[in-house]
Amino acid sequence: MTGWLEPLHAALDARSAPVWFFFRDDDAGWDDTALEALLDVFEPHGLPLDVAAIPLAATSRTVEVITARQTSGRNDLRVHQHGLAHVNHEPVGRKCEFGLSRSRDQQRDDIASGRDVLRALFGDVPAIFTPPWNRCAPWTGEVLHDLGFAVLSRDLSAGRAAVPGLAELPVTVDWFAKRKKVPLDRNGRGELLAEMAGGPGPVGLMLHHQVMSAQDRTDVGELLTLVDAHPEASAAHLDRLAQTLVARPTCRTSSAR
Repeated sequence: MTGWLEPLHAALDARSAPVWFFFRDDDAGWDDTALEALLDVFEPHGLPLDVAAIPLAATSRTVEVITARQTSGRNDLRVHQHGLAHVNHEPVGRKCEFGLSRSRDQQRDDIASGRDVLRALFGDVPAIFTPPWNRCAPWTGEVLHDLGFAVLSRDLSAGRAAVPGLAELPVTVDWFAKRKKVPLDRNGRGELLAEMAGGPGPVGLMLHHQVMSAQDRTDVGELLTLVDAHPEASAAHLDRLAQTLVARPTCRTSSAR
């Protein structure tokens, strides 16, 4: 273990019960070669990775990369929906595909269309939705629930939609997080991971394969080694985690690694 992960190791050592981790990689459909490089990092560890795919960006190559890994068992992958086209509809302010400028009906149509596209490409996919830019309108959660979605995954800073029947599993660590507009360095990233691991969890890590450097991938591999080996760390897919946290919030099992 290298020095930047020592705070996380200490935080895990101090726990009295395991903390859950999940790993979410956004923007599948953009840069399939970079996606493959990230999948190579996860492969030797066997840890679960939730891939948020942009329905209208996914190509035949994207499908080939993901399904080949799933079928062969090289990676423990699940694909879920990442918006529709990852486009901004807001005329002013922060970027958002499902923001205040889109009515309930418009959002319902776009989300349903995206789901149909993903199902045509990948077959049955988990009922999970990650909005582009990790933000959406106050009513988007209700639209998702009406469409049968079970999990909404955004960023911790987005708050909660608080829709009965819709579980929320926000990412708590952005690999490319900034503090005071300055990107975190490796040590800052390790401290943030430690801070989140010292809380109730889960620790949700957001990745963006298309902007990761070779050093980023090396560092992710070191993090996966620690999570895989430490007795106070467990990892699971988003849909399994949503169920597990309700039934057994601190249990480490082989089925929800």
